Amino acid sequence: MNRRDFLKLTAAGGAAWALAACGSSTATGPTATPGSAAPGDVIRIGFIPLTDCASVVMADKLGLYKKYGVNVEVTKEASWANVRDKLLTGELQAAHCLFGMPFSVYTGVGGTAGKEMKIAMMINANGQAITLAKELAQYAGYADLKGVPAAVAALKAKKEPTFAMTFPGGTHDMWLRYWLAASGIDQTSVKIVTIPPPQMVANMKVDTMDGFCVGEPWGGVAVRDDIGYTHIATQDIWKDHPEKALVANAEFADKRRDDLKKVMLAVMEASIWLDKLENRAQAATIISDKAYVNAPADVLANRLIGKYDLGAGLGEKTFTDDYMLFHKDGMINFPRKGHGIWYMNQYVRFGYLNEAPDYKAIADKLIMTDLYTEVAGELKVAIPDDDMKPFTLKLDGVTFDPANPTVAYRTRSLVS
Repeated sequence: MNRRDFLKLTAAGGAAWALAACGSSTATGPTATPGSAAPGDVIRIGFIPLTDCASVVMADKLGLYKKYGVNVEVTKEASWANVRDKLLTGELQAAHCLFGMPFSVYTGVGGTAGKEMKIAMMINANGQAITLAKELAQYAGYADLKGVPAAVAALKAKKEPTFAMTFPGGTHDMWLRYWLAASGIDQTSVKIVTIPPPQMVANMKVDTMDGFCVGEPWGGVAVRDDIGYTHIATQDIWKDHPEKALVANAEFADKRRDDLKKVMLAVMEASIWLDKLENRAQAATIISDKAYVNAPADVLANRLIGKYDLGAGLGEKTFTDDYMLFHKDGMINFPRKGHGIWYMNQYVRFGYLNEAPDYKAIADKLIMTDLYTEVAGELKVAIPDDDMKPFTLKLDGVTFDPANPTVAYRTRSLVS
C-alpha cells in the first residue's frame, strides 16, 4: 500500500483497516467471509440528484451501512448515462438507478446490447411528474389530457414542440411517451430529447424545451421558479409504479453477493425509516444539501408528503396514499419481473425494438429475486405474491398481463 492509498483510507475513517493492510498486528476488526470483500474495501454507490436517492443517502447518514459491516461511499453522478457507464465498468459497484435502465441497456435501446446490470431491489414508487411551460396551462390544466392537442398545436404555430426525458427506455421516457399516446399525440410529431435531471429547469428557463418528465424535486423547482407548472404526477399515470431500483455491477453481484446483501439490508432499513412521515422533513433537510440534491429543502419536503403546489394559478393538490413511497410494508421494494416485461413491451410499441425480445428470460437474468427474498426474510418483510399477475394503469384503465405480453398492447387514447 502506497502513501496515497493509506491517506485515502484514513480520511474515510479506515485507519484500522489500512494498518492491517500494511501488516500491523495491532489492528482489530471483522474478518472477511465468503462472498465478501476484505474489511475496509470501499463499495461505491452512485446517485443522481433526485429526491428518490433518499434511501441510498440516508442509509449512509443513519449509519446503516456501518451497522451491517460494509464500507460504503455514496457518490454524486452527473447523468444516467454516466451511471450506466460506471456500473458497466465496475467503477461503481451499485447505484440508485432507473428501473428501466438494465432492460434498456441489455436490449440495446440505451446501450450495448447484451451488457448486464443486476436489479437487486426497488428503491421507490411514484413521485415523478410531467412539467409543462406555464403558458400551456391555459390549454391543459392538471391532468387535462383533452387539452394537450391544443397545447401542442399552439406550440407548433411558433416552433417545433420539444419535450425532455432523462434516458432512452428509462422510467421518465416511458411516462412521457405513455402520456403523449394517451393524449392522442403521435410521438413522431414532436421532438423528444435527453437531458440530465439537474439540468431540466435551467433548460426550460432558456426555452430549450416546452415540457419535461423527471423526478422530484425538479418539477417542484420549476413551479417555485415560476417557469413551469405540474401538468400530471406519475402516480396519476400508474399508481405505485416502479421507479428507481438499486442496481449492481454484474461482477460485484456475482462475486460479492454477501456484501451486496448487506447493502440491501441497509437500504431496506432506510426505506422503512423514510416511510414514517415524521422523518421526511429531516430527510429533506439532509438531502437538499449541495452535496446531494442541491435544491430548496421546503420543495423537497412538501412533495415528499404529497403536498403539490401545481403552479400557473392552478392551486394545490394533495396526494394522500400515493405520494413518493419507499417501502409500504415491502410492496415497494420487491422487484417484479412482470414490470420489467412491461417496459420491454413498451420498447417494441414505441419503435425502440423491431421485434419482441425474450421477455421472461431477460427478466429472469437481470432481476435478483432470490437475493431479495433472503434480505426480506432477515428483516421479516413480507414478499408480495402479485408478480407476473395482470395489473392496470390508472391513466387509461389498460390492463397488462406479463404472462401473456403482446406487441398489440396500446395506451388507450383519452382524446376523441
